[in-house]
Amino acid sequence: MGFKRKERIAIITKILVDNPNKIFRLQYFTDKFDSAKSTISEDIDIIKNLINEMQMGKIITIVGASGGVKYIPFLEKNEMKELLEDISTKLNEKSRLIPGGMVYALDILYNPNYLKKIAKIFSAYYYDKNIDYVLTVETKGIPLATMTAEVLNVPLVVVRDENKLTEGSTIGISYTSGSTGRVKTMYVSKNSIRKNSNILVIDDFLRLGGTSLGMQNIVKELDSVVVGMCFLIEIDNGKEKMIDDYIALIKMVENDDKKFDTSVNWETLNKI
Repeated sequence: MGFKRKERIAIITKILVDNPNKIFRLQYFTDKFDSAKSTISEDIDIIKNLINEMQMGKIITIVGASGGVKYIPFLEKNEMKELLEDISTKLNEKSRLIPGGMVYALDILYNPNYLKKIAKIFSAYYYDKNIDYVLTVETKGIPLATMTAEVLNVPLVVVRDENKLTEGSTIGISYTSGSTGRVKTMYVSKNSIRKNSNILVIDDFLRLGGTSLGMQNIVKELDSVVVGMCFLIEIDNGKEKMIDDYIALIKMVENDDKKFDTSVNWETLNKI
């Protein structure tokens, strides 16, 4: 069956968009459409220009024997701004304050529409860092980490607070919880991460960073390296964080009344 150019472009675009960060060899498309490489290259150039013009992300061409083409999903800057302003406005609602100096945010953290877009923002920072795994700690950060792993097209690894038999042989690390101040232990399977891997840590909230520091240490024990740490919300309570070199999209400043003033972290957003 012969395909016209507009049909090839539509199919190639769908394949790339449905498989973010996956490299497709040109040979894959030449075989699929029974077309010359020069023809497919022209199709991809058209798609690249369209994606760029619509600010939907990037089409990356990889040269060399193992090269090909892949799609990196981004959000258009105005859409990022609108999304984070919407989340910030919701988090400022007085009805969200709950006992213990906490803010109710589960409706945001479990909303797939929000999470898909937040994951694309995180991807914009780290798409070129050769991420091998996304790492998070149970439980509230799992949905956001799952979406980010999907966008980056890499496996998700979840650090547990219990040593489960189903995990097999595990590594345990003691850490101080930033929310409770208690010393706890986190566990991860020794089989979950290959040696010399690049890890992106994803979580929902950053308070003092004790849990995140624990994840950094457990990655070291697995002979791998944390290349980035992303949080949706950072709590600023005037205390120094236990970690550095991270990004947070929303900042919540705790005031004297134990309430929070929430705003978009424009400094972080402007780095994209």
